[in-house]
Amino acid sequence: MPVPDGGQAVRRELLRDSAYATLRDAIVDGTLAPGEYLHDDELCRWLGLSRTPVREALARLVDDRLVESRPQRFTRVTEIHAQDAHDAFPLLATLHSLATELAVPQLSPSDIAALNAAQNAYVRALSAHDAGQARDADDRFHQIFIERSANSSVVQTIERLLPILHRMEHLAVERLPGRTAIAQHYAIIERAATSNVAGAASAVRANWLALGQLVEAQLAP
Repeated sequence: MPVPDGGQAVRRELLRDSAYATLRDAIVDGTLAPGEYLHDDELCRWLGLSRTPVREALARLVDDRLVESRPQRFTRVTEIHAQDAHDAFPLLATLHSLATELAVPQLSPSDIAALNAAQNAYVRALSAHDAGQARDADDRFHQIFIERSANSSVVQTIERLLPILHRMEHLAVERLPGRTAIAQHYAIIERAATSNVAGAASAVRANWLALGQLVEAQLAP
């Protein structure tokens, strides 16, 4: 039988994904502020899209806990509180620790070199008080362990939490990680390079919990 014409369905999916990505990024970087009310007509004009892909994107953002909605009442950007960091970072620490435990036996010399390169970029960014570059370098650092873990469930769960993590980091920029975080990264590299699985996983967990405490303190009233 001939291949069905799925052009319209594909286009609709692409529009929905485009709307989702734009709205997600605007929430994460604070363009759409915590508590801001979202109106379909305004969003449609801003994105240049019809109501359907915008509504579908908002539904995904509700699932991601970036948007909250009450039918016939409101749709708004979720607030972020210290309790959100208190709840999220132990989970992130556990997931990244598991990823590290799975990844360390698989690391190659080029992976260790990539860890060192990301660490050097991280140190430079912190020295320059560049929060965005520091966050990007930190992402690259931990992404190496995520990819080498070769565990799709771990990868997908961490990816699902990334927007929430980045949003909290954007809102908590008054104090950047300092010498403790840098020392933790060096300890992670040293233990990973010597195939110290338990030690590397433990250091990664401590690193994430320390970041969580920093973010939680800045989000407190």
